[in-house]
Amino acid sequence: MTIDETSIPTDRDRVEDAVRRARHAARWWGGLSHDDRKDWLLEFKSVVARNSASLVDVVREETGKPADDALLEVMLAVEHLTWAAKNARRVLRERSVLPGLVSANQAASVRYEPMGVVGVIGPWNYPVYTPMGSIAYSMAAGNAVVFKPSELTPRTGAWLADTWDSLSAPHPVLQTVVGDGAVGAHLARAGVDKVAFTGSTATAKKVMATCAESLTPIVVEGGGKDALIVDEGADLDAAAEFAAFGAMGNAGQTCAGVERVYVVDALADRFVDKLVARVTNLRVGDAADAQYGRMTLPRQVDVVRSQVEDALARGGRAVVGGPESVRPPYVDPVVLLDVPEDSEAQVEETFGPTVVVNRVRDLDEAIDRANTSKYGLGASVFTGSDAAGRRAADRLRVGVVSINSVLGFAAIGALPFGGVGDSGFGRIHGADGLREFSRVKSVTRQRFSAPLNLVTMTRKRRDVAVARFLLTKIHGRRRR
Repeated sequence: MTIDETSIPTDRDRVEDAVRRARHAARWWGGLSHDDRKDWLLEFKSVVARNSASLVDVVREETGKPADDALLEVMLAVEHLTWAAKNARRVLRERSVLPGLVSANQAASVRYEPMGVVGVIGPWNYPVYTPMGSIAYSMAAGNAVVFKPSELTPRTGAWLADTWDSLSAPHPVLQTVVGDGAVGAHLARAGVDKVAFTGSTATAKKVMATCAESLTPIVVEGGGKDALIVDEGADLDAAAEFAAFGAMGNAGQTCAGVERVYVVDALADRFVDKLVARVTNLRVGDAADAQYGRMTLPRQVDVVRSQVEDALARGGRAVVGGPESVRPPYVDPVVLLDVPEDSEAQVEETFGPTVVVNRVRDLDEAIDRANTSKYGLGASVFTGSDAAGRRAADRLRVGVVSINSVLGFAAIGALPFGGVGDSGFGRIHGADGLREFSRVKSVTRQRFSAPLNLVTMTRKRRDVAVARFLLTKIHGRRRR
């Protein structure tokens, strides 16, 4: 029998068909009340939670991360799904606004309406938690979602869509299309109303260029080169414990993890000793008791090796590990000291279990060095002074700051997440995340004729004279 190749759906066909079905689903979903959508979403999260063991197994098989880490990821995703479902009505309700003196005859309000269909392009490092920040908030805002997971984690993406389908909803509000970067490009060109992208800055620029062809709006969560600062009075045990987790957890494959540490000189030796003690004997591999697993993206191993070798060649010192730590598909912990600020390990995203610790004179120098990065996703500050912590939070050029912890924001549904610079723009999570996937509409209603009718082709001289008087007397008053 001869196969008619023209009858085989192409990637573009699959994507466009999914978007067409999503468009129909969006009309139903967007027409529901917030309470009805909340009920569907809370049932969705309940099914995810009840079947989390199955999802954990899929995540573990696809990424290589330990089961405990996969479970934590699912728990965080469920927390955000719950927050979005329960708070969408409050955040997105229509609000009246004061019209001001000139428009006192108008009643004014702001509405937040569903956009329609959102295309979500997700990453491989946290294939449930990260895309759920766009999926949950998009759906809670009344949109249908077409999700393109990483080609490294397709079964995780399919699991989420299949779980939604298991609710027997009348329409496919959440669909998954799998494939490589070309599928993501097709999704960006398929007429979706917004794209939510998480991934490398380089790929984000390509997706943005594709979206620009049709002026499709996009929210981007790009890479990071997050710094952890250890200031005077800091709890060094806590700082070292969090630094170890932020740098080595998930094999360092965390966009908002810890890649740079700046320690005030007086505390540096003691901090390094504590950090070394915590990472030297970490268990790496696929065993059930491993503390982190393989590098999910094979070519990332070469990036780690290159940065470690460059740091050592530039005068840095390895106090844990070194080039020999790279043993594909695993990378053992690497701690580097005294690495030049313009080295690859300090400038480029590593996305591996390595960390650079450099000494600084004081908190101000640490902040200045942290802010030199082209990235600006997150940062952590350990200090014994509340005032110093607040000052650092004010000055750090990042989207999120954790004081005396690392990733302190991750489970807080009300906090928006996103970065600046090469770390992207726009926000997911929180009220800002719900509004990110909403279309803002301003509405006015004239309640009575304007006392001063200036919106006419036949203005009266009296009205213009009164308007000129009010402008001068009300807005022209000296403030000092």
